[in-house]
Amino acid sequence: MSIYFDKPGPVNTKACLDIVRKALKEKGIKHLVVASTFGETALKFARALQGEEVNLVVVTHNVGFREPGILEMTDDTKRELNFLGAKVYTGTMVFRNIGASIKAQFHYSEEALIAQTLRIFGPGLKVCIEIVLMCCDAGLIPPEDVLAVAGTARGADTVAIIKAVPSNLFFNIKVREILAKPRDW
Repeated sequence: MSIYFDKPGPVNTKACLDIVRKALKEKGIKHLVVASTFGETALKFARALQGEEVNLVVVTHNVGFREPGILEMTDDTKRELNFLGAKVYTGTMVFRNIGASIKAQFHYSEEALIAQTLRIFGPGLKVCIEIVLMCCDAGLIPPEDVLAVAGTARGADTVAIIKAVPSNLFFNIKVREILAKPRDW
């Protein structure tokens, strides 16, 4: 059953955590991928799931997303996440990096077109798909059903079960179930 939030944003983070907890128990999924720019959302999930048998992978923005050479998540936050059992992944964002450069120069890229198309279903679902691709590329999750959590700006407001594939097999990815998302998207 899908849950539709009345508005997007961090106000839904606790509900998303509850949905993830329930899905982990009921669906037998062992891998959870969470998008987190600064680490606040990731810390909430890592603290709540500490001691659970789940492979928690936190995906940050790439270094230089907003400013060259800078990562928004601090080293202290990464250390705390690692201490809580989470893996932190910072890498190339499938729908952004080279495509953003091409788009800036030529006003078009295939990556930007795919990203914009996925945003029709909501920015959180687009990010869920992207972070699953990234983590599968990095070997941090297997090519099987995983839970993915993302949000609109800050916090969590989208939860989906996605059949993971590496990015070179993008058109084979399967969104099995959307467990939660904002109604407005």
